[in-house]
Amino acid sequence: MNLRILLVEDDREVAACAVYGLIREGYQVAVAADGRDGLLRASCEAWDILIVDRMLPQLDGLALVRMLRAGGTTTPTLFLTALGEVSDRVAGLQAGADDYLVKPFAIAELIARVEALGRRRQAAIVVNTTLRAGDLEIDLLTRKARRKGEILDLQERELRTLEYLMRSAGRVVTRAMVLENVWGFHFQPRTNLVESNISRLRSKIGQASDQGPIETVRGIGYRLHA
Repeated sequence: MNLRILLVEDDREVAACAVYGLIREGYQVAVAADGRDGLLRASCEAWDILIVDRMLPQLDGLALVRMLRAGGTTTPTLFLTALGEVSDRVAGLQAGADDYLVKPFAIAELIARVEALGRRRQAAIVVNTTLRAGDLEIDLLTRKARRKGEILDLQERELRTLEYLMRSAGRVVTRAMVLENVWGFHFQPRTNLVESNISRLRSKIGQASDQGPIETVRGIGYRLHA
């Protein structure tokens, strides 16, 4: 499974070890070194799995996960922590985590738990093959998009842009995030690719102004209203 994982961990050695093991298994991994950065990235970007340390600077792991769940983020989450008492595990699960791994841990066990969370996520995606946000929907099997039941004539890049915005509905996504997730660019070319694509997409979904589903957040990026 080619999953995108966000690791929120302030211990450099632990992070380096985990990243090495996960990348070796084919996962894409990004690291946030404190709770506030982790919360921002987990809220604003699309991830398949979150791995979160319990004790973090700026914002602790329990508060981070509680805030994500309260905001509607359902991404499968694994806690990493040195706190191994039953009460600690219960607190982590009650905060909204899906699994709990105590430090020190074996990389093989971390990978096995990540694989299990990945299978669970894939199973959920298979069961629910329709993505919805407001009056927009995408059939993920047929790759057809509709607004108010009417099929939209979208090119593949426009469809992928709409899908990314819908998966991030209610959250602001930056131009760089759209470039990375729709085009696969990890740099910002000096072109108006995103702006032109968003403009065509707005036209095709019948949005005559910035007051429709796709809002421009000036100086930052875009937000799709659910």
